[in-house]
Amino acid sequence: MLAKLRPALISLALAATLPLPAAAADLMTFWDAPRKGGNSFNTTAPDAAYFKALAATGATWVRLTFSKWKGEGRDFLLGDADHYTGLPRADLARLLTTLDAAHAAGLKVVVTPLSLPGARWKQQNDGKFDDRLWSDPAFTDQAVDFWRDLAQALKDHPAIAAYNLVNEPAPEKTTGLVENGTMEDILAWQAKHANTPRDLPKLYARLIEAIRAVDPVTPVMVDSGYYASPRSLAAWPTPLDDDKVLYAFHMYEPYDATSAPNMTRDTPFSYPGVETTYAGGKQKWDRDAVARHIGAAFDWAQSQGLPATRIVAAEFGCMRLWADCGTYLTDVMDAVEARGGHWAFYSFREDEWDGMDYELPPKVKPGQFYWLSGQGKADTLPRNGKLMDLLKTRLQK
Repeated sequence: MLAKLRPALISLALAATLPLPAAAADLMTFWDAPRKGGNSFNTTAPDAAYFKALAATGATWVRLTFSKWKGEGRDFLLGDADHYTGLPRADLARLLTTLDAAHAAGLKVVVTPLSLPGARWKQQNDGKFDDRLWSDPAFTDQAVDFWRDLAQALKDHPAIAAYNLVNEPAPEKTTGLVENGTMEDILAWQAKHANTPRDLPKLYARLIEAIRAVDPVTPVMVDSGYYASPRSLAAWPTPLDDDKVLYAFHMYEPYDATSAPNMTRDTPFSYPGVETTYAGGKQKWDRDAVARHIGAAFDWAQSQGLPATRIVAAEFGCMRLWADCGTYLTDVMDAVEARGGHWAFYSFREDEWDGMDYELPPKVKPGQFYWLSGQGKADTLPRNGKLMDLLKTRLQK
């Protein structure tokens, strides 16, 4: 029997010494130089024309969420975030078709769920924050099963550049920790909740272990805690034990100025100059303050011996009708590029909201966007916005 098995064993041993296929070998090297892209958070699966238009801006990658799409069950691809039992076949087929379209346009894709089992996205959960994943270990097991299944299904698709394990996790949300509180409080929180369901690096380690059981090569992207704050990442005691991990943060600070509520003020907050509560005190926001906030992620990477190309500004943006949006976008891009990281603007041609659609010029007001979209005439919207020209200049550098 051993004699019969020996040729097969020799073949396996020889195979182990051969180089990986080009697609597999190149997955992490894609991220070895700074990459620039955009976010796709649409309610329907983007088509070939959408991806061609994004690629034409100069973007090389897209962070794609499928969680808004209508699926077989309540939650697309999860079936039901209350109890995951497997990937719905029709949902998976639609995702694969969408990935085909992105690949045909020459874009790499980072797939990003907004929900995991026990952590349904608030906007699909009657406006309530879902804390179950962060308090009940049973949902960790379901999240592990989901990502093992999804990695098995996607591992050979040529468009995939990374698995972003979950968008904007917030295990801190219900615990009393102040968002953007002092660094001492953030560090103390991380130490207190180590080895509990709220320990985000521990959850990620479990998910990565499951992924690696079926897919040893695809990079993994992990959002930092408290809605992907760079300061939350800076509190992690160590990097994750995997050499194919990208660490992501999102940048909307100062949120009081960049977000939709600012546009309802009689006199919107201006940038630079707006002052907000920050790190236990007050912060006056300008170019240097933006760079320091973003720099927390890069400083952490440097202290851990990680290259800057392992850090990703996976989302950043501001309201397109805000007078200071162009200045703010420039300062964020300058800060990330100065440190050598990757970025992806939010967002490209979102189909249910126009607030950060930078292709639209100021003359297109929200009411016009919603009316034309509702009439099925979104393709008649003018797309000559100066903010998109600004982004294109940077995307094509």
